[in-house]
Amino acid sequence: MTQLTLRDYNRDVIAALSPGTQPYWVAVALMLLGIIVGGVVWGYQICAGMGLIGINHPIGWGTYIANFVFWIGIGHAGTLISAILYLFRVRWRNAIYRSAEAMTVFAVMTAGLFPLIHLGRVWVFWFILPYPNQRHLWPAFKSPLVWDVVAVTTYLIISVVFWYSGLIPDLAAVRDATTGRRHRIYGLLALGWTGEYDQWRHYLRGYACLAALATPLVISVHSVVSWDFAVSLLPGWHSTIFAPYFVVGAIHSGLAMVVMLLIPLRRFLNLRRVIRVAHLEQAALLMILTGALMFWAYAVESFISWYGADIFERQFAAWRMTQGYAWAFWAMVFCNGIAPMAFFFKWARTNLVSLYAISFLVLLGMWLERWVIVVTATAHDFMPENWSGYHPTWVEVTISLASVCWFLFWFLLFAKHLPVVSIAESKEPQVSAALEAVA
Repeated sequence: MTQLTLRDYNRDVIAALSPGTQPYWVAVALMLLGIIVGGVVWGYQICAGMGLIGINHPIGWGTYIANFVFWIGIGHAGTLISAILYLFRVRWRNAIYRSAEAMTVFAVMTAGLFPLIHLGRVWVFWFILPYPNQRHLWPAFKSPLVWDVVAVTTYLIISVVFWYSGLIPDLAAVRDATTGRRHRIYGLLALGWTGEYDQWRHYLRGYACLAALATPLVISVHSVVSWDFAVSLLPGWHSTIFAPYFVVGAIHSGLAMVVMLLIPLRRFLNLRRVIRVAHLEQAALLMILTGALMFWAYAVESFISWYGADIFERQFAAWRMTQGYAWAFWAMVFCNGIAPMAFFFKWARTNLVSLYAISFLVLLGMWLERWVIVVTATAHDFMPENWSGYHPTWVEVTISLASVCWFLFWFLLFAKHLPVVSIAESKEPQVSAALEAVA
């Protein structure tokens, strides 16, 4: 791979913002069609009632809540790659963190839909908002569901601010390379950026502060989501391992999503010189660590169920591994803990086909894990007379697939209208080397 010049970075990234080709607009139209179909099915569910979906007594949470936890987890890799690796000055992040940050914002937007969909009577959502009213209806602030609202809202706000702050120098570069209406739009978004020394000094300080502020959110947000389950007394949920277990799983799924998005992105936007296989290889190496931690968490969870000598935990762990939804349990163990170990081999982490296939398996496994956690504990609780089964209906499947279309629709629009790679930070290694040579 030849060394790119500073001008090459501008040219390649800005060229990706040229008007989309026919395949691009076909993909956007298909995603929009999927959103419309999902909206129609959701409207049908609102009119006909929640009996259309598979939840029943005692299983009150199903696919929608599993989707909520899954999409929240997808957003965590953006903060990991952009904030934590920035603080440690890990340079391989420069080519991929912008897409990861955008993925974070769109994934949280997607996750926010599912509590509303699961609510059923969505028009009464405003009843639970904490504002003074004559009905004296106030949220129970001791409820972890309220903690979710606070944590996820805070995470979304910080993620949007952090993402937009990193875009400002690149928006100015696009502004200077365009004319007409695009020049005016990008000029407005660039907030008067000129690249002067004082601007860079204040910008870098502010960006570092935002990175330091966003870093604890990687731990706190999904820990709070895990407490939706862990603060209960149900076998399979009441566990102290849930917070680190959920955080690692969120990063694991987010890294897989980043890889799956960037492999086609670098091809269709002609960004092979900027987003190199070496960058994707580093993400794959990180997935070895998160995959090993996931396998360890599964082993510890099963061991503690046996070692704790609680008859309810023991019977639940045995049932989950041998009966009922055993197929889903072992599928998630394989996809999350065993499949990523293929990345120990260099051919697996440098071949785009194997990278994409293993990343897909990880995403599938992480969704199955969320589904297993949400469904199995309520399907097999303390009382045998309460034991039941759950299977998602076509309504849930359709709305779940529509959420994927919703996510990809926004990501496709982002890829053609905003720089998908940081121009300024991609130049840093060469600028630093040039300054050291002069010194």
